[in-house]
Amino acid sequence: MHIRPGLLRTTLSLFALAVCLSWSTATSTLARSNEATLYERLGGYNAIAAVVDDFIGRLIADKQFQKFFTGFSNDSKKRIRQHFVDQICAATGGPCVYTGRDMKTAHGGLGITEREWNAGNRHLLASLDKFKVGKREKDEVMALVSTLKKDIVEK
Repeated sequence: MHIRPGLLRTTLSLFALAVCLSWSTATSTLARSNEATLYERLGGYNAIAAVVDDFIGRLIADKQFQKFFTGFSNDSKKRIRQHFVDQICAATGGPCVYTGRDMKTAHGGLGITEREWNAGNRHLLASLDKFKVGKREKDEVMALVSTLKKDIVEK
């Protein structure tokens, strides 16, 4: 196969231009994203896991939520906990990958009410407060959680 030198020069020039434009875009994007992610501002994986552990403990201790945790083996409870940690980690810009089911499927048929949703949010806020999470970060976490409401609350 024979490639004409002029065509090769033009193709290489266009490729070089594309690479330069891509690099320029990537560099300006990085310059704009100097701010830490919510994941980083929360303190990373261990901080998120600590909040999740405290939150789950609060849910289990609350009589109105005990019905949701009965019948699970310890292994199943650990899996649920890990899914929750991974979901928060991923949603806040961390390196985790959430591999659980979507919220509508995971909570379908549980009959979670508005009252239970609000009580769960109070428990989450209490856990965030316990670990002295700042107002901005707390508001951002609660905003993320609120996007799940339509798929979790049934009644």
